[in-house]
Formats: sequence, structure tokens, C-alpha cells
Amino acid sequence: MKRSRGQRRESRHFYFFVSPWIIGFLVFALYPILASFYYSFTDYDIIHAPVFVGLANFKELFGDGHFWNSVTVTLKYTFISVPITLFLSLLFALLINQKVPFRGFFRTAMYFPSMISGVSMSLLWFWVFNPQAGLFNYVLSLFGVDPIHWFLDARFALWALIIMSFWGMGGGMLIFLAGLQGVPAPLLEAARLDGAGRWKTFWNVTFPMISPVFLFQMIIGIIDSFQVFTQAYTITKGGPSYSTWFYVYDIYINAFKNFRYGYASAMAWLLLVAVMLVTYLIMRTSNRFVYYEGGRD
Repeated sequence: MKRSRGQRRESRHFYFFVSPWIIGFLVFALYPILASFYYSFTDYDIIHAPVFVGLANFKELFGDGHFWNSVTVTLKYTFISVPITLFLSLLFALLINQKVPFRGFFRTAMYFPSMISGVSMSLLWFWVFNPQAGLFNYVLSLFGVDPIHWFLDARFALWALIIMSFWGMGGGMLIFLAGLQGVPAPLLEAARLDGAGRWKTFWNVTFPMISPVFLFQMIIGIIDSFQVFTQAYTITKGGPSYSTWFYVYDIYINAFKNFRYGYASAMAWLLLVAVMLVTYLIMRTSNRFVYYEGGRD
């Protein structure tokens, strides 16, 4: 069917107004993605033309000690930080969901820290963990604990960054709070009438209803933990003794310090594959603990 002149004019206007986004996507998103995929199979230092080396970068990765150390540090951070952050976010959401005075103030106060930029947050925590004048060591000294050189001791540097990660749990708390407020009141009332206590009500009614929210938070938390960079770069520079040498920090060092863009691109694509694989595995096993009101296809 032939379109009218007005429809053709409307189509031209549509493409004209959407063209900035299309150009931006092609130039700043699609092209870098395709270019990095090509560079991952090359030896490229940005000065000389890329030289195709096939799978050499990927083979070198699996024999690189820094690579495996970065994987170990990142996974350790993920396995410790993500579960604790999920637990604390849900716990505070449950507390703030109660009918207590000044609920709005507490919600704002809990969420506000997550709005602070990563660099500002890192500098703030750098002083909190200061071995001489830091607040953290002062509190520990009240219990007779000697000052700890958090960012200068390989035993504690990663733990300091893990503690710092709890600072931004306000965003997750608000998402859990929205999920809790979506739990149907009749279900909670029916559980109380059946004599269920607080714990049984939460475990058998509340948690199944917010389990999709929990799944979302877990996936996002894991993906974010795989991309930790700002704290390691701002405070520890990957040390001491490579104890905070995160995966993304290793990509940064190879790309912008060693000028091995092909090697760094290979690392970036491995990270993408890892994120996709972990997300797929979680989604495949999620039917064991996630309840969907409308059922699953």
C-alpha cells in the first residue's frame, strides 16, 4: 500500500530526530565493541598497525600469573561482598518497612550514600581507614585492638574494600523495599491467622513473593563485583602484594600502562563471556528458589 505524503514526511521527521541517538550508538558503542573484538586477536599498541596473532592473546592469558591473581581476587571479593550486601540490604529494607517514626528520613539517609561518586567515596574511606587518625581504628582501639594499616597490609587491604562496598547498599535496600511493599496484605494476614510466627511468615510468604527481586539484586550485584575498579585504582593501586589486583584493574594496566590493547581486549571479552555464563547459570537454576505469580513458560 502506497504511503501518503504526510506519512512519508512523518517518517523523515522520525529518522531526523532519532538520528543523533543512532549516530551516537554506532560511533560510541557498536564500533568500539566490534573494534575490541578484532583487536583481541591482534598485537596492537595503538602506535603501530595491529598485527593479527589469532588466539595468541588468549593462550598467553591462561599462562599469566597476574591474570589468575586478578581472577582470584575478584572472585574472593564477589563471594564475600555480594552475599553480605544482599543480606544487609534486605535486613534494612525489612526494618524500614515497619511502621516506625521518621521512616522517610531513614530511607533517605540509607539511600544517600549510594549517590556519592566512587572517587569521593574512596577518598572518604581512605581517611576512615587511616592507621593513625581513622575512625575505624579508633573504634577498634576501644576494644584493645592495635592500629591496623588497612591499605598497606596485604592481609587486610581486600577486607577494607569489601567493608567499603557495604556503603552503597542503600540502592539495593530501596529495591527490596519496593518488593516488600508489593507483597499482598491478605497473604500476610492469612499467615498470621494460621498462627505463623514472624520467621515462618517471612520464609513461607514474604520471601517467595520477593524472590524475583532477590534474583535481580543478586545478578546485578555479581556483575558489579566483576567490574570493581575505582576503589583499587584510587586507593591501593592493586597492592600491597597484588592483594587488590582486580580483574578490571588488570585490564586497565595492560591497556593504558603497558599499551597492550590487543591483550586487554582479549581480557575484556573473557569478562563478557564470564558475565554471560554466570547469568545464564543463575537463571537456569533460579526456578529452585524464585516464585513467579503468573508461573513459568
